[in-house]
Amino acid sequence: VQLIQSGGGRVLPGGSLTLSCAAVSITISHFPIAWYRQTPGQEREWIAGIGSDATLYYGDSAKGRFTISRDAAKNTVYLQMNNVKPEDTAVYFCNLPGSQHWGQGTQVTVSS
Repeated sequence: VQLIQSGGGRVLPGGSLTLSCAAVSITISHFPIAWYRQTPGQEREWIAGIGSDATLYYGDSAKGRFTISRDAAKNTVYLQMNNVKPEDTAVYFCNLPGSQHWGQGTQVTVSS
């Protein structure tokens, strides 16, 4: 199983960004997928998740600003980030819950 991330980069405060997590060797719609983020010296913070039944879950830092979604045809889960803030700066990871399968991580930097 591989989770391959794309997206990320530098964005202005208040801007938007979409992260992608494409799965290899699994049908992503059959599994839950979670998004985490991590800043230096801190533990990974759970942000959002999507269940195999498409139920959506959000942590407090994501509610109202981030949207998790899934495209079965592309075998990909997305994290749409809107109205980003400097405190959203972190390395973002997708994960297959209950496993050691993580995406490679992608840096998001929110800065003017």
